[in-house]
Amino acid sequence: MTSSLPFLKELRILIVDDSAVVRSVLSKELLRSGVEVTQAENGQQAFDIALCKEFDLVITDVEMPQMDGIELCRKLKSNPRTLQIPIVILSSLDSEEDIKKGYKAGATTYISKAQAKDSLIETIETVLQKTTFQKGRLILVVDDSSTVRTLVEKGLKEVGFEVVKAENGRVALNVLKTVRPDLILSDIDMPEMNGEEFCQSVHTDPTLATIPFVVMSANNDRPIMRRMLQLGADAYLVKPFNVDQLVITVEKLLSDKLLLLHKEKERLEIEQRLILASITSLCCALEARDSYTRGHSEAVSYIATRMAMEMGMNQDDIEHVKLGGKLHDLGKIGVIDSVLLKPGKLSDDEFAIIKRHPVIGADILRPVPSLAKILPIVYYHHERMDGKGYPEGLKGDKIPLWARITAVGDTYHALTSDRPYRKGMEKDKALQIIEEVSGSQLCPDCVDVFLKMELWDGINMENQGTLEEENPLIDLPKSIITPGSR
Repeated sequence: MTSSLPFLKELRILIVDDSAVVRSVLSKELLRSGVEVTQAENGQQAFDIALCKEFDLVITDVEMPQMDGIELCRKLKSNPRTLQIPIVILSSLDSEEDIKKGYKAGATTYISKAQAKDSLIETIETVLQKTTFQKGRLILVVDDSSTVRTLVEKGLKEVGFEVVKAENGRVALNVLKTVRPDLILSDIDMPEMNGEEFCQSVHTDPTLATIPFVVMSANNDRPIMRRMLQLGADAYLVKPFNVDQLVITVEKLLSDKLLLLHKEKERLEIEQRLILASITSLCCALEARDSYTRGHSEAVSYIATRMAMEMGMNQDDIEHVKLGGKLHDLGKIGVIDSVLLKPGKLSDDEFAIIKRHPVIGADILRPVPSLAKILPIVYYHHERMDGKGYPEGLKGDKIPLWARITAVGDTYHALTSDRPYRKGMEKDKALQIIEEVSGSQLCPDCVDVFLKMELWDGINMENQGTLEEENPLIDLPKSIITPGSR
């Protein structure tokens, strides 16, 4: 067995075996992986413990005094409090008959003690991944028979699914107005709206058409089966069926759906990486246009990321802020050299060209759906709190927060970076200026966060240069900045 696998951390596992040596070996291995382990020496003791404490998994032997592992499985699966706990039977009894008996009693999986050394951890991982996937998944059961609805509900809940029920297609459509199930199980012959009409209604609605649809019917006529599959059904079960057969069918369909979603996610991630690589190349090309542009985007991204972390944002938001900081000046790729690299004062027409770069950057990124969340950073990072910024002249908190954060980092790095016509100013002077324009030009909340951070002790941004035009965010003396320059 291998240990220190992160998926095991903080899980609660009950080990049941009459051998103290086996319990000790298993416990030590799992404890090293961060698992909370509880031990029981027989089935009765384990059942009593399981009624008092929550567990993510039970690992049990078969041959034990007072209550064996098979009976423990049956009792756990027949009690509403414990029926959803996955059970791994770990036994030296490994004949086909023994294994069938274990699965019939409700075991999630069955492995021999001889296999455990090489496969127990992997088996636990597989079981828990499957259970995690199924837990909370919602199944809509549609049948005019209350008995069928109850039996199907019980079988699905035993393996962790949630269930909502309806007695015919009409009621089911009303249910679908307020909940979106992960899968639909439906009879065909029902009053008011039968399964055929219901299936057709579901698959003509674009918001519902992707939900897997399983027919369960006593009608075993092949033309009817073909008709339902033609209408969009994904599987057809003939009544009377074994509830385990139904559960396996549901698990398989959802697993296949999950696999497709993973493949699509992987495809999108690869696509995004390729697009980002291309965009990063554009940024590198932009920063290579002169020696004063190098490092600006990375520095602004670093500052904005630190601020986002300081504000307690979640990891996804922090990553978006980080990426937005790196790409905030992308639009300058569309600004001609004679304007972007001009060392002196810009004319009004030239400054109007510079002011187009947030729009150009947003237009470059807009066709990429996965980058939609960072568009406000690119588009609005030159807005000002007093409404005198660009491109839209937004005021106050109408400016997106991520853009306000980026503006602070952008301004600080612009002030402290060398330019062709002046040296970057000292940190203390830059911080003083940022504090002075807090509320009028920069977001005061963002400035407060920035000033409280000891960020300037952690990064040397002097002499890194900047892509930034001399910032219209900051109204500085002419001796420092010539109005209209970059």
